[in-house]
Amino acid sequence: QVQLVESGGGLVQPGGSLRLSCAVSGGTISNYGMAWFRQAPGKEREFVGAVRRSVGMTYYGESVKGRFTVSRDNGKNTVYLQMNRLKPEDTAVYYCAAASGSPTSSYLRYASTFENWGQGTQVTVSS
Repeated sequence: QVQLVESGGGLVQPGGSLRLSCAVSGGTISNYGMAWFRQAPGKEREFVGAVRRSVGMTYYGESVKGRFTVSRDNGKNTVYLQMNRLKPEDTAVYYCAAASGSPTSSYLRYASTFENWGQGTQVTVSS
């Protein structure tokens, strides 16, 4: 079974940067569509960004487009989320997710597409 472990969260000031990592074991990330979601207290889980399995194209939620970047290192079997120009509204628990098959961009934005999830890592943006 695929296991996902996120790391890199923490407290950062507005305008700062963080890089989250998602280390994957029990499967090869090149065989999965990979995504990041986040959930703030009292809110629904929100799509942040994703990378498709086959073509490696990336997609982003509107609220993070231009500030966040999803990437993957197949050699390390790890997916990253680089977050720049962070805002207080980015505060949330960030989750890494993996979907088998080759979901297209239309499906990568939905949490229900993903059958494998990490435990989450807290990101707090505050001065």
